Amino acid sequence: MLKGSTLQGCIESVPSAYPLTLKTIMVAVLALLLALVALYVISRKALTTRGNIYLLVGLPDGGKTTIFSALTFNQALPSHMSLQANSSNVTASSGKTVRVVDIPGHPRIRDQFREHLQDLRGIMFVVDSNSVSRNGAAVAEHLHLILDAVTSIPPSQTPPHVLIVAHKADMLKAATSSTASETAVTRVRGALERELEKRRVTQAQGVGMDGLGEEGDRVEMGGLETVSGKGPFKFTEWEGGDITFVGSFVRAGEKDDEKQQNGISALQDWIAESS
Repeated sequence: MLKGSTLQGCIESVPSAYPLTLKTIMVAVLALLLALVALYVISRKALTTRGNIYLLVGLPDGGKTTIFSALTFNQALPSHMSLQANSSNVTASSGKTVRVVDIPGHPRIRDQFREHLQDLRGIMFVVDSNSVSRNGAAVAEHLHLILDAVTSIPPSQTPPHVLIVAHKADMLKAATSSTASETAVTRVRGALERELEKRRVTQAQGVGMDGLGEEGDRVEMGGLETVSGKGPFKFTEWEGGDITFVGSFVRAGEKDDEKQQNGISALQDWIAESS
């Protein structure tokens, strides 16, 4: 039986193939740190990468489906109020392929847009520029849902671009299509800012701002905060980011593809620039 001193001497006499020097330990720690940094950068990039989905949202009969068909088939097909989403791949003028999804505007199912938030690159909120003066409150409530959702997206995810489409501009009295689009944008912007300001004031007074969820339940909403923190609400002051406006029109049954595309050219340019 080996004594303790004899056993210790045997262990010490065994040569070490990989002696752990201070330099070796420092190199190992440095390599581990570099690996962790690389893993963080890769995961961070993956988290902040936007998808390629563009949503068409808005009230029923606003023109979403005609825009969808014009983007997809280069012509306006007859449409009716749908209770399910339509989706199709669209090649932007930039050459990139994006996915456009037309979300029904019925109050019971319009919340379906939330299913696409993780893969969202852009939101196109379509407003009938002819009727916005009459139903501005309902349009503003729907838009409020969108703004609330956008501002609720976690910081790790790049927020989507937001476009408000003043549609049916060709039905307004104007000398040219360009001035009609400008008139439509001015009308829609003014009506929505007034209605959203009413909602912001009501919320600031502590009354509680709410909207209808997909099951008809009342849900509290935010999303109307401004950079200055004071009213009146202006889209240029919205804390959630930049909001772009364009005028558009699509004529159902129009056989002239060039005229048809001219009506949504500003919208197509926006998709190409943001894709």
